[in-house]
Amino acid sequence: ILSIWGWGSLGIVLFLITFGPFVIFYLTFYILCFVGGGLVVTLLFGKTNSEKYLEQCEHSFLPPTSTGVPKCLEEMKREARTIKIDRRLTGANIIDEPLQQVIQFSLRDYVQYWYYTLSDDESFLLEIRQTLQNALIQFATRSKEIDWQPYFTTRIVDDFGTHLRVFRKAQQKITEKDDQVKGTAEDLVDTFFEVEVEMEKEVCRDLVCTSPKDEEGFLRDLCEVLLYLLLPPGDFQNKIMRYFVREILARGILLPLINQLSDPDYINQYVIWMIRDSNCNYEAFMNIIKLSDNIGELEAVRDKAAEELQYLRSLDTAGDGK
Repeated sequence: ILSIWGWGSLGIVLFLITFGPFVIFYLTFYILCFVGGGLVVTLLFGKTNSEKYLEQCEHSFLPPTSTGVPKCLEEMKREARTIKIDRRLTGANIIDEPLQQVIQFSLRDYVQYWYYTLSDDESFLLEIRQTLQNALIQFATRSKEIDWQPYFTTRIVDDFGTHLRVFRKAQQKITEKDDQVKGTAEDLVDTFFEVEVEMEKEVCRDLVCTSPKDEEGFLRDLCEVLLYLLLPPGDFQNKIMRYFVREILARGILLPLINQLSDPDYINQYVIWMIRDSNCNYEAFMNIIKLSDNIGELEAVRDKAAEELQYLRSLDTAGDGK
């Protein structure tokens, strides 16, 4: 008696002898054609029925929408929202108004010119303005708690004196060089920072003072620390808002302020404004001339004095002629 495997093997052998060795490939091909044909017929049938159903839906009657809803939407869009801004920052109106102008100009120059091309919604600008104002309010509040007298009478005086000593020592090193080699402004700057390293050991500010890129990076880091100290945790964790405020403070406020305070023309005009109401007597004038070792400055003073004397003599001559 043959087993199941025996009968199965016998059936396979007889099947191959009867239909040939390629019957398996033919059978597989026929099955695939049958399944593929069924899928194609089903797809075409479903597509035809779907198109008919869509045509019926398009031509179906839909009730018109109420005219009140679009009207309300139009009125809501036309209605101008009143945005209330608390303009108080430090409590002193003489300080708050210039600060508000600085904020307004910073937003105008760094945000509004590109933001209005994207949207007319004022809420984003309001949030940035409010964040800036909150930071300034916190800064003003904490500044009132600081005892500024030791800083202005001791710390800043010592720093200014150290700066002058470094500058004079750098000038002295430049003058001690060979007379044939004329020192340039770049040589003075390099010598200044070399002397600074010698005197302050571990502190050197050459990159921050000479490289605009490093200066901007330093101001960004400084603003990042200030925002961490001044902003609420929720506002500080908002990276997009924090980066916007940081760039506005660094590039819109601090950097222009530093450039203006570093401008020699601005410093000279400010000094002239400060001494305009005070009379310079003869002794002070002579002491200033004696302390100066710059030939160009002394020649300029001499020319200016000669011009003033000539003007006064012309007035005396005109008076004698009358």
